[in-house]
Amino acid sequence: MQRQNLVWPSIFLGTLLALGLFLGGIQVKQAAAVWKKADRFVSVKGLSEREVKVDLVLWPLSYTVEAAALDLLHDALQEDAAKIRAFLLRHGFDESELHAVPPQITDRWEHYYGDNPPEIRYTGSGVVLLRTDKVDLVKETMPKVDELVRDDVLVSRSWEHQPQFIFTRLNDIKPEMIAEATQEARKAAVQFAEDSGSRVGKIRTASQGYFTIEDLDQYTPDVKKVRVVTTIEYYLED
Repeated sequence: MQRQNLVWPSIFLGTLLALGLFLGGIQVKQAAAVWKKADRFVSVKGLSEREVKVDLVLWPLSYTVEAAALDLLHDALQEDAAKIRAFLLRHGFDESELHAVPPQITDRWEHYYGDNPPEIRYTGSGVVLLRTDKVDLVKETMPKVDELVRDDVLVSRSWEHQPQFIFTRLNDIKPEMIAEATQEARKAAVQFAEDSGSRVGKIRTASQGYFTIEDLDQYTPDVKKVRVVTTIEYYLED
């Protein structure tokens, strides 16, 4: 009787063990299929480029004056600044677009150790900054700066005070450019899949590159080239 009592538990345990092995085999098979699928993917890049018109210009007009005394230097700086402002207003810009920058003053005697110091002791440099969205008007006005020279304004040119043409509406075109770059990446993936006898599956990973904004060329600073590259990995399926 005791022996019969042990038979049924043994059969039950054996059945559970067989069922466990069967289900475990299925899971191993499925895991192998998933692993095999995960091992097959293609990495492609998509490019989107656009030419855009800038919408903001910073144009610093710098000038230099000399004087033997500080009060005379101050008057000369004020006079030339007024001439520059009048020049810009005359050509269609608004007073609200003009901004004054504190002048820089140099004392020539400060580091002079000779017996005969320079007769003109002080040099001052100032800047009138034009900040405007009238891009085309700026381009029309720039060649006319010689009018200031005829008005006895010593307009100075330096790398520090170069005009800046700026595109500020990048966020307006970002979504469309990212979508375009993604479409280009998928086209490349589809072509690769067709060549290898596969088809494109879901996205495995995706990364968006940095947006770059550059001058179209050195002669057209008011037109920029905006560029972005996305890198996407797609699963490949049979």
